[in-house]
Amino acid sequence: MSSDTLSKAAAPAPPAAADVPRIVPQRRTGQWIAAAVVLALLGLAVNSVLRNDAFQWDVVAEYFTTSSVLRGLGLTLWLTALVMALGFALGTLLAVLRLSANPVLQAVSWGYVWLFRSMPILVQLLFWFNIGALYPQILGVKTVDLFGPVTVAIIGLTLHEAAYAAEVVRGGILSVDRGQIEAAQALGLGRHRRWRKIVLPQAMRAIVPPAGNMLIGTLKGTSIVSVIAVQDLLYSVQLVYHRTYQVIPLLLVATIWYVVVTSLLSVGQHYVERHYARGTGR
Repeated sequence: MSSDTLSKAAAPAPPAAADVPRIVPQRRTGQWIAAAVVLALLGLAVNSVLRNDAFQWDVVAEYFTTSSVLRGLGLTLWLTALVMALGFALGTLLAVLRLSANPVLQAVSWGYVWLFRSMPILVQLLFWFNIGALYPQILGVKTVDLFGPVTVAIIGLTLHEAAYAAEVVRGGILSVDRGQIEAAQALGLGRHRRWRKIVLPQAMRAIVPPAGNMLIGTLKGTSIVSVIAVQDLLYSVQLVYHRTYQVIPLLLVATIWYVVVTSLLSVGQHYVERHYARGTGR
């Protein structure tokens, strides 16, 4: 008998079909039931909103693109952009002071952040709005002429945002590995090139997400300036419903515009984050 015949005879017989374990897909009955319940409740909620005549959707459509509402929206967008630019400029300076080796500059930066993060934004706006009670004149000019409602809104919101922006920027800078900065120094790169080529590109990965949240928060937070008669989006719809008494549909106009703009900003934030996340493998 040949060796091949012996090896075939010694090999175990293949298992019968009945002995092969059958793979049974995992049942997710509970998840499907939960999903169906959530969808049903969501459908009922949407149906209630759309078919409830009290929402007055025809009034919403009528005022959604009126000139007064669009002017208020334009002021809201302009105020948001200006406050974010000024706030991050001042916040970056404060972050640099906080990271400096000078203890006095560190203390000044820390004190600023502590003070303005401790004060509610509404209190700050009202304080600046009534600054004339403390200083009736500044450089020979009446304070009420210098600090109009829009100027007060810019100052109050900028000082408030700068305190948070300082911590965002400081956290982003601290997230960069110190060894990379030392390696750049060893290669002879100047301070400006180290910051531009090494520190900032990596710090932006940690800065962009909270900065995007701050941008969206600032957009919505500008609605608080309506208390000092700045004609932003919310104040514009308030002027209308104080005249027409159609409170709910006009508030819906403002709400929808806020949702539209924040959604666009969220999309932009996603692409900016993806740009700075290149090479991270995430």
